[in-house]
Parts: sequence; structure tokens; C-alpha cells
Amino acid sequence: MSTNSSAPVALPSDMELVLKVIPMPADCNASGDIFGGWVMAQVDLAGSVIPARYAQGRIATVAVKEFIFKQPVRLGDILSFYASLTRLGRTSVTVKVEAYAERLNIQGRYTKVTEASLTYVAITEQGEPRPLPVHN
Repeated sequence: MSTNSSAPVALPSDMELVLKVIPMPADCNASGDIFGGWVMAQVDLAGSVIPARYAQGRIATVAVKEFIFKQPVRLGDILSFYASLTRLGRTSVTVKVEAYAERLNIQGRYTKVTEASLTYVAITEQGEPRPLPVHN
């Protein structure tokens, strides 16, 4: 866990809100914080939104180049996931995802809790890489 400040931050204006979710009690570890693996799964879902538009079909997560847990996610937090395109290749799309927690007892103020860089590849029904459709 990073030791970065949990001071409130502004939500990113240059990224797209792709997912909002509230963790539930079943997502907690023994300390009462949300499992890191649960957060990773949500980041993967959020990260897939933009690549799915480009791929117009099946995609697969092929790389997580960076994953930083900045602050714990707590029961009752409202998590907002923002994503932006960072690289568009022939068969792949790389995105940056940032997650912000709106704490249960401090509504309207956000703390950045996680950031990650993920790459997705467009695949055929057989699971083979395929070129992305041409976009104008």
C-alpha cells in the first residue's frame, strides 16, 4: 500500500467515467478493508469499456503493466472508475484506469485509491488475436 496522502482530490476531467460500484461486506478481508483482488477485478472491468468500443467484439486482457494501490478501499465507499486511451495498436488497446473513493462519511469528496495500466487484445471466437476494425 502506498503512503500517498488521502487528502481529497478533484476527479479527472480528461478521463471518462466508465464504472461506479459499491463494495459489499462479502468483499472485505479480516481487517475490514476490501480485498485487493476484488479491486483488481473491478479495474479490469472498467478498463475493458474503451477497448470494447474499438474492438467491436471479443477482447482479452493480456497485460497489466502497472497496478498501484494508493489507499485502502473501505466498506461503504462509492468507487468511481475513470479510464482513458493511452495506446491504440493494430490488435491491442492500452488504457489507464484510476479509481476514486467517495467515503461513506464524507460524501462529495474523493480520494484516489488505485491506478493501473492495462492492455487488451481483440480476439476471434477461437481466441486468436485479430486486427481492430478501422476507426475514423
